[in-house]
Amino acid sequence: MTLFPDDVSPAAPTGPLVRVRATVAYDGQGFAGFALQSGQRKPTVAGVLREALVRALGHSVDITCAGRTDAGVHAWGQVISFDASVERFDADRLQRSLNKQLAPRVAVRDLQVAPEGFSARFDAIARRYRYTILRSPFADPLMTHTAWWVDEPLDLRLMRLGCDPLLGEHDFSAFCRRPKVEPGAPPRSLVRTVREARWEREAHPGGGEILRFWIEANAFCHQMVRSVVGTLVDVGRGTIRPGDLTAVLREGDRARAGTVAPPQGLILWEVQYRSAVSAAPEGAQVPPRP
Repeated sequence: MTLFPDDVSPAAPTGPLVRVRATVAYDGQGFAGFALQSGQRKPTVAGVLREALVRALGHSVDITCAGRTDAGVHAWGQVISFDASVERFDADRLQRSLNKQLAPRVAVRDLQVAPEGFSARFDAIARRYRYTILRSPFADPLMTHTAWWVDEPLDLRLMRLGCDPLLGEHDFSAFCRRPKVEPGAPPRSLVRTVREARWEREAHPGGGEILRFWIEANAFCHQMVRSVVGTLVDVGRGTIRPGDLTAVLREGDRARAGTVAPPQGLILWEVQYRSAVSAAPEGAQVPPRP
């Protein structure tokens, strides 16, 4: 049970505020995804972050994230933004406090003052994900929570050919769970621009191979990466031809795409932004940039 239920908040911050940007890594196992969910008994990443921030700052905090990861999905480069009271804010002290409270499953890798009005979500220009597959005749217990174990042959050459149709701007309706739309509201666009889609391969010490899929786009819709990976695995199995992905994208039929890959192999690796971090407002202390 969380210290502060979703419908109860401590006092709001008073006085001047500073906008803060933080880069967060977390092990998604055991979390019900990133976003706060009313009535959810399992913890969320945003929930434990919010509690830790409230303890450290002494006032309520609203968190904005770059990408709402699903249950079981990990992050190395998730970015969040929030407002803190200038009077209570010290970047070094706050980062140390958060890391002590949240270890070992959540880590704040970087924390600094952001430009006024900065949004971790709306100012992002690209997100990059990595998905890991262990292709081996037997499972690796040490990779159980970080990779999808596939015990059958996969043709990596075909899987790489299947990446080509994904590049560029497309409607990814066939690879996304349809978002809920209020009655009378226009449907949400599922058009996304994919800038990178590629596979890497390395040997696994116990035999077999580790396949890593990298994909970067301006934004992603719900389950898009996992659906793309599952479809490319079906290409590697020979049940879908690489050239079929062009028709799948064009028709936008979810039933034409392949399996949805399990969540544990997915990591939100990096979020990119245009603007650099601004100087700190008067009264705020910020660690030097590397």
